[in-house]
Amino acid sequence: QVQLVESGGGLVQAGGSLRLSCATSERAFSSYAMGWFRQAPGKEREFVAAIARNGRSSYNADSVKGRFTISRDNAKNTVYLQMNSLKPEDTAVYYCAADPTAYSNYASTTRQAYDYWGQGTQVTVSS
Repeated sequence: QVQLVESGGGLVQAGGSLRLSCATSERAFSSYAMGWFRQAPGKEREFVAAIARNGRSSYNADSVKGRFTISRDNAKNTVYLQMNSLKPEDTAVYYCAADPTAYSNYASTTRQAYDYWGQGTQVTVSS
């Protein structure tokens, strides 16, 4: 079982920034496509961003384009989500996820593709 541990969430004012991290001790991390998803109260879990295992391709939801950036450091077994210009509607629990089956230069934007999930970290944006 792959363990993913998110950190970096918290309370921030609108317009502020946070950087989420997701780390694993799994040596095969560099062979996983990684994604970030979020779930607000009463809503479905939705795609935020994803990055291919080689780091050369990344994808963002329309709602976060130009504000959020996903990146990864395979030497540190860590994926990041830099969130700038935060809005109250970004308030949610953020989850990282790993897909061990994706091609090297591709990452899925659908949650069904991801086999392993972290426990989530709360992000709250106040207006």
